Amino acid sequence: MIRELAPDILLSAYAQGIFPMAGPDGEIGWYSPDPRAVIPLDGFRVSRSLRQRCGQGLFEIRLDASFREVILACADRPEGTWINEDIVEAYCLLHELGFAHSVESWADERLVGGLYGVSLGGAFFGESMFHRATDASKVALVHLVERMRDREFVLLDVQFMTPHLRRFGAVEIPRNEYLERLQQALEIECAFGD
Repeated sequence: MIRELAPDILLSAYAQGIFPMAGPDGEIGWYSPDPRAVIPLDGFRVSRSLRQRCGQGLFEIRLDASFREVILACADRPEGTWINEDIVEAYCLLHELGFAHSVESWADERLVGGLYGVSLGGAFFGESMFHRATDASKVALVHLVERMRDREFVLLDVQFMTPHLRRFGAVEIPRNEYLERLQQALEIECAFGD
């Protein structure tokens, strides 16, 4: 793993509202978008059909059971990805240290969807999601939000706005407002994992 992505550097960056992404050439870039996309936990929207899917028990939700497999699945995109080998190794180490987590959807003992991100104080920084079955990543997102609410987290950072995230209630806020919310979240002690 490259020193640039060592745990102390990564955690310091997140605490300042900065995150890394690998470019097409493999070089690591550091980002702090303005505006920043967040999903307000009290404004999270779930469609009736998705709520029904969650209640049907189609997926077994597991936490941190196959973190490496989740991040590798998130990286496996035909259009290319910002998750290179250095990013994979850095976040797997963060996972081992208890800062990076995965929420996973399983069906018939197969990983069929999920997401991963970083937990720091009362903030969760969503990094990426994937699905191999219809709605599998969406169900994982619903469980993420439920867990964050149960554990009194206050900030769900999703970095950049997408039409997909907007459907769940994501909003864009100015960077300075985001940084204020982040500092407040970092002052809260929350435990994501068991």
